[in-house]
Amino acid sequence: MKINSTEIIDTFAEAFKMYGSRAIITAETKQWAMAAAQSMTGFATSVIGCKCEAGIEQELPADKTLDKRPGVSVLLFAMDIEGIGKRLMERIGQCVMTCPTTACYNGLTSDNTVAVGGQLRYFGDGYQISKVLGNHHLWRIPVMDGEFLVEESFGVQDAVGGGNLLILGKDQKTTLRAANAATKAMREIPGIILPFPNGVVRSGSKIGSKYKSLIASTNDAYCPTLRGAAATSLVPSTSNCVLEIVIDGLNIDAVEEAMRVGMQAAAKPGIKQITAGNYGGNLGQFHLHLHKIINSN
Repeated sequence: MKINSTEIIDTFAEAFKMYGSRAIITAETKQWAMAAAQSMTGFATSVIGCKCEAGIEQELPADKTLDKRPGVSVLLFAMDIEGIGKRLMERIGQCVMTCPTTACYNGLTSDNTVAVGGQLRYFGDGYQISKVLGNHHLWRIPVMDGEFLVEESFGVQDAVGGGNLLILGKDQKTTLRAANAATKAMREIPGIILPFPNGVVRSGSKIGSKYKSLIASTNDAYCPTLRGAAATSLVPSTSNCVLEIVIDGLNIDAVEEAMRVGMQAAAKPGIKQITAGNYGGNLGQFHLHLHKIINSN
């Protein structure tokens, strides 16, 4: 199968069950809301080393937020519900509450919830005040520019992590241009994030290592410089750069749609192949087949 002149390899991305939550950050200006969102989603590229994966889902106009101020929605994913609760409390407490003019609200309706404002309220040292606004139980925590408003609890739901595409191009410049086009298209899909820097990762990993202390190591099969040295190389002689895009989503349909538009956008001149990473189907609960995704449109 080809899109334009780019071959789409008949394989699948192996994704994993995760848990996801959505935080809505608002502020007096969209610049301050974005500053808090960027801080909250820092160092959150992979659960391998960061304990969670997080990213900015979208900007929200003032008429779409609870307090009618500019907002940003952030998605955060972890391997269990307890992990979601810990990471939300840490990141909202350290990165949102600290940011001038911000407030933070739950953005996900779910039967499963974790306490966030219910824990952060203690920072108020007894001066915090409970507030109910419609169906929202909030805490008003006094801070030096006024008060920080944060929701008592945040919803958590089943989610999908680790959807991915590998883009193989003739050189770095060409491949990066294609990856940028893919991430731009993917960000239009609600319910997903691309957790790596600007949505792209160059240091793709495989499970395990020759060093027993490591649980993951460089994906040598897709390193162009190891084409003649690795036990198995999957980089054709016409490709000298491989870039990966990882997708996490609140449901499998959103991840597959992001992969579909990403493949279409990345299939540019000079892109030889688009494929995906998997572990033989033995680890991840979800197998996202590239040809099936393309044909589903």
